[in-house]
This record gives sequence, structure tokens and C-alpha cells, in this order.
Amino acid sequence: MSVSEKIKSMLKLKSKKNKDLANYLSITPQSMRNKFARGSFSAEDLIKISEFLGCKLYFDVGEEIRIPLTLDDLRIDEQLTQNIDME
Repeated sequence: MSVSEKIKSMLKLKSKKNKDLANYLSITPQSMRNKFARGSFSAEDLIKISEFLGCKLYFDVGEEIRIPLTLDDLRIDEQLTQNIDME
């Protein structure tokens, strides 16, 4: 199953729509469709998508070590841009 298919499945499970995700990512619905078609999701996209869906995204290093990826891991310049947009 591709990343796009997994995200679509999670959207369905969480009763969310593609356009809701596009809005959350601040992109157009067409850009969202393109990402799904190409499977072109960045690490930042995946972190945001996991937050949107209320899921956890992490690196699994053996049975005992899991390193979570959260919004705090996004680049500082992106966070600054988001903070400026919110003001």
C-alpha cells in the first residue's frame, strides 16, 4: 500500500475529507490531489498530516525505542512564518 493510499485510508477512518486536509496544509484542493497522485509528501507534510489525523508518526528503532516526530520538529523558519501569519 502506497503512502497516498495509507493517508486516504486514515482520512476515511477519521471521517475527514481531502479538502479539509488541503485547508489544514494551506494548499489548494488541486495541489492536494497532485500530492496524492504523485505520492509527493515531504516529511513536514507527513508530520502535519499525522497531527491533523490525531495519529503518531515516529521512527521505530527496535522493540523498545520509538522516536516521535511532531510539529516541534519542523524547521524554525517555517514556524516563524506560521507565527507571523497568525498575528
